[in-house]
Amino acid sequence: MNKMWAGRQTKETDKIADDFNSSIHFDSRMYRQDITGSIAHATMLAHRGIISNEDKEKIIEGLTGILGDIESGKLPFDLEAEDIHMFIEGELTARIGDAGKRLHTARSRNDQVAVDIRLYLRDEVTIVIEMVKELIDALASQAEANKRTIMPGYTHLQRAQPIVFGHHLLAYCMMLIRDVTRLEDAVARMNYSPLGSCALSGTTYNTDRRMTAELLGFDGIMENSMDGVSDRDFCLELMSAFSIIMMHLSRLSEEIILWSSWEFSFVELDDAYTTGSSIMPQKKNSDMAELVRGKTGRVYGDLVALLTVLKGLPLAYNKDMQEDKEAVFDSLDTVKKCVEIFIPMIKTMKVKADNMYRAACRGFINATDLADYLVASKGMPFRTAYKITGGIIGYCIEKGKILDDLTVEEYKSFDENFDEGVYEAISLENCIARRISEGSTGYASVDGQIEYVKKFLGK
Repeated sequence: MNKMWAGRQTKETDKIADDFNSSIHFDSRMYRQDITGSIAHATMLAHRGIISNEDKEKIIEGLTGILGDIESGKLPFDLEAEDIHMFIEGELTARIGDAGKRLHTARSRNDQVAVDIRLYLRDEVTIVIEMVKELIDALASQAEANKRTIMPGYTHLQRAQPIVFGHHLLAYCMMLIRDVTRLEDAVARMNYSPLGSCALSGTTYNTDRRMTAELLGFDGIMENSMDGVSDRDFCLELMSAFSIIMMHLSRLSEEIILWSSWEFSFVELDDAYTTGSSIMPQKKNSDMAELVRGKTGRVYGDLVALLTVLKGLPLAYNKDMQEDKEAVFDSLDTVKKCVEIFIPMIKTMKVKADNMYRAACRGFINATDLADYLVASKGMPFRTAYKITGGIIGYCIEKGKILDDLTVEEYKSFDENFDEGVYEAISLENCIARRISEGSTGYASVDGQIEYVKKFLGK
């Protein structure tokens, strides 16, 4: 394929160099955005009288035909082409002649690729946002179904205080809501057009950059042409948001893996989202959750890779920046796949409420409530109540009992202030109900959190 930039060189580039330089095998996914940007550019050129209306119509008709042929499979990508931009321009010129050669007037591949990747990521992130919202909805549905399901809450992976399972799941809803807003914020900063920046210094043609920005749905233009072609902050910002999403999914994956184990047996994943063992017939492995946990490192790596590429680049465009696409595309694809598998996995997850409750009955997770009983009912200083409760816990461990098993006489042996009211105070259900602070695991609070999530989702 003839190179659009041929002229300066006196000999052909080596085949190895061509292959090394080529990006069409990964940037071809931007074909629609490349064509959309070119149609806007041609429209603006004709509006400014830089090309004729006749040439504009030929260009738009030719580009529309190319788009249709690519999407129908009639026109395969030529992997000998340097990139998607050269492939489409070459095909356009072959179809409509000299009019196709006029398309690149007042434009460089530097601003062309910069606008393509913004358009592509804007489209794709819109999809990711809707997917994350669907996952939030799945978690909120499970939370609502389990808003009275008592389980032990943990700190340091040790049983700490009683909570409801719905409260635990809602914590992940809140994380993912922040993820959605991070993506929205990143898109808002990204949504400015670099088209018309040209190679780095702008153009001598009387173009209208704000017209192309409006045609392409941007909120404005990049105000500095050098920044316009060299900025990849938007990729980094999105990849950072993707990394945080993966971190949240990885934390939830870890909990699902633990909860699915025989040692916990709090939940059971549907067979459709687990695998077996080639040698151990009893195994039911939570491989999808494990893969999500593993792929988190991959997304982190993509972010660090691009940060490293950009850290020493002088202005303006450098070929190093071609490395942005594989990193950001891989990050995007990985997040989409992980969220996609998580949605049905959460929807079909079975909760073993009885096992959760039995676990909550062990481990003295109502110990704080026992101390609070002495403070609230008997006027005892908290530290005094804390020390008495610690002594009772030690006694229970020695005797193989739980707090609920002790008689009033046993309680009185530690302090005369104890009476029958202690049993109401340490009831797990009452421990939950008395959590009245906003955002707590209390029943009313959890109901409020569910409504908050529904409002966010527009339900």
